[in-house]
This record gives sequence, structure tokens and C-alpha cells, in this order.
Amino acid sequence: MAHLGSRRRRALALPAGLALTASLGFLPAGAASAAPADEVPAAVVTDGPKLSYVVNVKGGYGTATAVKKAIAKAGGSVVIAYDQIGVIVVHSQNPDFATAIRTVRGVASAGATRTAPIAPAADTAIDSERPLTAEEAKTAAAQADADQDPLEPLQWDLPAIKADKAHERTLGSKKVTVAVIDTGVDDTHPDLAPNFDAQASANCVTGKPDTTPGSWRPAADESDHGTHVAGTIAAAKNGVGITGVAPGVKVSGIKVSTQPGFFYTEAVVCGFVWAAEHGVDVTNNSYYTDPWLFNCKDDLDQGALVEAHRRAIGYAERKGVVNVAAAGNSRMDLASDALTDTTSPNDTTPVERVINPRDCLDIPTQIPGVVTVSALGAKNLKSSYSNYGLGVIDISAPGGDSTVFQKPDAPAVDGRILSTLPGGGYGYKAGTSMASPHVAGVVALIKSQHPYASAAQVKALLYGQADDTACTNPYDINGDGTVDAVCEGGTRDNSFYGTGVADALDAVRR
Repeated sequence: MAHLGSRRRRALALPAGLALTASLGFLPAGAASAAPADEVPAAVVTDGPKLSYVVNVKGGYGTATAVKKAIAKAGGSVVIAYDQIGVIVVHSQNPDFATAIRTVRGVASAGATRTAPIAPAADTAIDSERPLTAEEAKTAAAQADADQDPLEPLQWDLPAIKADKAHERTLGSKKVTVAVIDTGVDDTHPDLAPNFDAQASANCVTGKPDTTPGSWRPAADESDHGTHVAGTIAAAKNGVGITGVAPGVKVSGIKVSTQPGFFYTEAVVCGFVWAAEHGVDVTNNSYYTDPWLFNCKDDLDQGALVEAHRRAIGYAERKGVVNVAAAGNSRMDLASDALTDTTSPNDTTPVERVINPRDCLDIPTQIPGVVTVSALGAKNLKSSYSNYGLGVIDISAPGGDSTVFQKPDAPAVDGRILSTLPGGGYGYKAGTSMASPHVAGVVALIKSQHPYASAAQVKALLYGQADDTACTNPYDINGDGTVDAVCEGGTRDNSFYGTGVADALDAVRR
């Protein structure tokens, strides 16, 4: 079972040899009254725990200006205002800040983005992986064809989506950029440096973009997750290491994860807005937004977080961005009538709750318009850990699995996905985190072939070109005689594989 950090980042730590187009106007029930913007308590508490909030405003800039004044009176300070989507990021030490600001005219919803105070946390868990051994690298290099990078023979995932055949036609366009919204990207890696787009990169952890050179990189004690994701998308075909799905496109890093590994709403909103305004064509999102595994729209805080994401993601899509996200590693049927969540809030003390996944969303993957990706193993079956759900999963791609469950054919030796690690290294990871960047890479190839296509048109091509994959029933992934999950739907659209397996070769055919 993956540790908490790896579940947040949607990479699954498997022992070696074993093993989400919206309009504005959402208003949570009871969220706002018609009080004038300046009617807030005259005296407020300002010495409580410091929390971060999003305040979603109605109307235009004039309304936002009035709300900002009310924020100050309620004991809040504005970190940044995304007036283009009507979302304001606020810090406050007033425990009643959200309650007070919701009564202000012009406020559609408001909520705390976390349950733990803004402060360094003790949890420093880093995603684990199995590093590539020197012997494996030597053997792979000896087996590589003249047109392969030396570690490509170990990448069973490329032929699984016909990316190797696609590369015979094109590597993708340098005019296309895929942003990795994640834990940071090491742009100094020799397989990433040739394709890195610094102008489209930033650190969004505070909710306010920092463009200091290198701010998008993970620190030494931070997760290598984003760097691994970036390699799968766009590692250069340069005679070094591995090859990405779209090795000719650009990749950028938008860092949204705190040092302990939390992805909070203010950072994620910043990431989508940054991508929308800096020439990004595709975003990859291999995480869920903390601290709630599912955000229930009838909860005043969580409903506000859903709305902030909906606005930011919708804004990006209207700017032409295709947003791709991992479905998650909890083996859950996201289309079921009820699910039990025992992990939220994950930044303080989790409580058990039963939720309806139709009203409580895993974000960003279940925000309308997002391409939701399930994971496959080396035998083209749903990965043992992958979430699924009829009408939820849009498409599937290789994310890896335990070699015991799904062992790849030689010369590949590991059932997980091989990709780049900080400091010039390489290693294996598994998870829907690894499936999502395969789809992001295919989207980048489609965009390379159709540079003027809208986000909706690109997604239509993605789904239409996917290889139909029938349900796997009975699904007994470990062979113990017990059905582990039930696939619903037909060959062209079902709960395990959505519209099918992403196809890179079809993506480059005009």
C-alpha cells in the first residue's frame, strides 16, 4: 500500500518484485446573504491559527474591489487576486473569517484551503521508486537499436501506445508546451534540458507565481515526482537515457506542492491561471488537491474549493489548454453510489465519512472538461490500484503495475514506468500519475499536428483515436479466485478504459 505522500501524488510505491468547461455563478447552499460589502464585524480576532482561504466573487472588477475592502475588515490579507476568474487568495488569523466574509454582498463562496495552519510541517515523505541499476542500463544500451535512446528497450510503455511508431513520423513540435503542474521539475536533467520552457515555468506554492530562475525545481528534500512525470512526456530523443512520448515538444514546470508534499487549492489555481496566460497547450495533473480526497459541494469550505478550481480550469480551457489528470490509486469505483473516505483531511486528523461521488468530487480530475486517465499494466489490463468508473474515466494509458501481476516482455525487466529523476538519474514508478503523462504526451502530438485546434477539438481527436478496449471480466488481477473489480460498459466506452487506450501513432496521422 502506498504511503500518504504517494497517494497524494498518485504515484504508487510498489515493492520491487511485488508488489479530473464551466460557467461562473456557483453558490453553495447558505453561502451568502445580501449584506453590504462593508458590513463585517467591527472587532475581529487576529491571533488565531493562520490559514489560507479562497474567496470567490460575483460580478466584475468593481465587485472584487469592494470585497477586497471587506476582506481587510474581516481580518484577512490578500495574497493575490485573480480578477480574471474572480478568485481571491487570502490569509487570515481570524477563525471566523470565512463565516464573516460569506455574508458580504458580492461573495459567491469562500472557504479554507487547509485544516492545518500555514507553517512548516513534519511530514517529509518522498515518493519512493526503484532506481535503475547500472547493469540494467548497460544491458539496455547494448540492446538498443540505432534509432533508440540507450534506455528505450526498457520502456515497454512506448510500444504499448505505439509511440515508437509515431516517432518514425514526427517527434512533435517545439511550438507546443506541456506544463507539468506538480512537485517541481529538474530542468538541468540532460534528458529534459533540451526541451525545457523556462518562460512557461513558475513556483505557485504560495498561490502567487514566483518566476525566480530555478524556483520550479524540487529541493533536495522534496519529491522527485514531477521530474519523473516530465520525462514521460518529453524526454528528448538525443542519444541519452530514455525517450518521452512527445520528445520534440517543450515541457515546463509549475511547482504547486509544498515541501511536505501538500497540493493546496491556492497553488493549483495559480498553476492553471499561469498555464493559461503563458502559452501552455497542455497541462498534466498527477495529484489530487489536498486536504480532501473528495470535496463535497454542500460543505461551505469544500464547495468553495470546487468552485475555485472550476473557474481556473474553465479559464485555461477557454484559452485553448487541454487539462489531463490522473484518476487516482485507491481502487475505487468513482461512479458508485457511495464511497468511504478514511484519509481526509490529510493535513491534520482524518475522519471516516461516507460520500456520494456525484456530489463530492476528486479534484482536479473530476472537474468538468478535465481528461481523466486510468492506468494500465504491461499486459494491457487495468492496473491493480487504478480507480475506475463508467462516465468518469475518459481514456487509459500505461501507468505500470506490480511485475507479479503484469510482467512486461523482454527486454523490459520491470512492470513499472522508467523515467527521469532529479540529478540526472532514472528510476521506476507506478501509478495513475504515470498514466496521465502518457496521455498528455499524446495530446501534445495531436496539438503538433493540429496547431489551431481548440481544446474541445483536440479532446475529440484524442478520444476518437483511442484504441477500443473491451471490459476485462472477470477481473481477478492477483489470480486468487476473487473478483477485484467489475468493469461496466461496452468496447468503445467502459468503466476501466474509458474510450480506450491512447494511441500516439494515430495522433500523428493527418
